[in-house]
Amino acid sequence: MKKYTFTEKKDTRSGFGAGMQVLGQTNPNVVALCADLVGSLKLDAFIKENPERFIQCGISEANMIGMAAGLTIGGKIPFATTFANFATSRVYDQVRQSVAYSHKNVKICASHAGLTLGEDGATHQVLEDLGMMKMLPGMTVINPCDYNQTKAATIAIAEYDGPVYLRFGRPVIPVFTDPDQKFEIGKAWMVNEGTDVSIFATGHLVWEAIQAGEMLEAEGINAEIINIHTIKPLDEKAILASVKKTGCAVSAEEHQVAGGLGDSIAQVLIQKHLAPLEYVGVKDTFGESGTPAQLMEKYGLSAKAIVEAAKRAISRKK
Repeated sequence: MKKYTFTEKKDTRSGFGAGMQVLGQTNPNVVALCADLVGSLKLDAFIKENPERFIQCGISEANMIGMAAGLTIGGKIPFATTFANFATSRVYDQVRQSVAYSHKNVKICASHAGLTLGEDGATHQVLEDLGMMKMLPGMTVINPCDYNQTKAATIAIAEYDGPVYLRFGRPVIPVFTDPDQKFEIGKAWMVNEGTDVSIFATGHLVWEAIQAGEMLEAEGINAEIINIHTIKPLDEKAILASVKKTGCAVSAEEHQVAGGLGDSIAQVLIQKHLAPLEYVGVKDTFGESGTPAQLMEKYGLSAKAIVEAAKRAISRKK
């Protein structure tokens, strides 16, 4: 098993900010919009270098989505930014009608997703966004795992023609992926090959899955770990190839188990290759205030929880 190490921790939202700075220097059609959260979305460098390509929309997210849709008609590539809760739950009608239904080239970039928003509490900790967005026809849904991958994904979606939901977060987490990586939309990343159980993780849970893999290895269990950074379109080929080899699977996500990555994987397995699947995610509850680490532990999103799920999946194999 390959060992992953890190020398620093960074928040994935800063990876988004770094990607936007690159786009500001390389793609003149990229325009940034924000709903009064410039500092939180790390847009300062982009705005400083490209003030004429930034629109401060204020606390008016529905209008921001409408403005972004309109900008695409003139050939611009709008990046509409706010907290994940406000980018989905608050403006679902506008996203559905003005962006998805019209297939506008809008990039909805959402920070502070999941439980790890932390002390701001349940009203801001959206845990349903991946499900809401993946259900929209034609919407691409991406959830990268660290600073470097978020930067690469931000750059990549500017070249993709069509609506995109890009999800990232607030807490500092290990930076463990290649700084010079090329991000491929819809292409899963094999983190570690294994033979006993497939662990499909996304976002902040990828690092936890890596830690779980090391814990399982110490017990003689060889886990295959795959980073599903693109929730939609889902890399069904990679999922099926892995599960056909290992015979069972675990999904791990900072999201409700209902409607998230796990359910997408389940649909693939039900239709094409029946195998046991265990879910690691939030189980039909809202969050609460607390540190990111406390919340990850309480709601069963830790490496330990992934280890336990892997053992349950293995025990269900015929």
